[in-house]
Amino acid sequence: MTKYDNYMNLQIEALSKNESFARSVVAAFCVELNPTLDQINDIKTAVSEAVTNSIVHGYEGKGGIIDISAYLENKTVHIEIKDCGVGISDIETARQPFFTTKPEQERSGMGFTVMESFMDALEVKETDGGGLTVKMSKNLDVNKNQED
Repeated sequence: MTKYDNYMNLQIEALSKNESFARSVVAAFCVELNPTLDQINDIKTAVSEAVTNSIVHGYEGKGGIIDISAYLENKTVHIEIKDCGVGISDIETARQPFFTTKPEQERSGMGFTVMESFMDALEVKETDGGGLTVKMSKNLDVNKNQED
């Protein structure tokens, strides 16, 4: 294994019914760092948004595989959610609040904004061969966060 304190990888079918499972798995993985309830809820919300984006936008509801990995490093959780869907032609525009490619589905266009607000770092990039990779991290050191 690498320098990480712990590592996990999960592959799920891009189905709406798997979104809650994915967020629960990642939240459970973080428990060893003794996060607060607010921190767990932040992580669950961010994972939920990323997985939902893959299902709705990446695979356009047609199915596919979502690869979710996470690792713990000191008091920080790093999460990567990757799909091989259609990708995003303009990532910077897609990251703007209220931007959506599916207004007819009453999508709010706040997915990336929510992820960014609940996590300490967010990176969105095209996946080699098509699709999208969302990397995010959150420091779970309660003492450090109280000092900020």
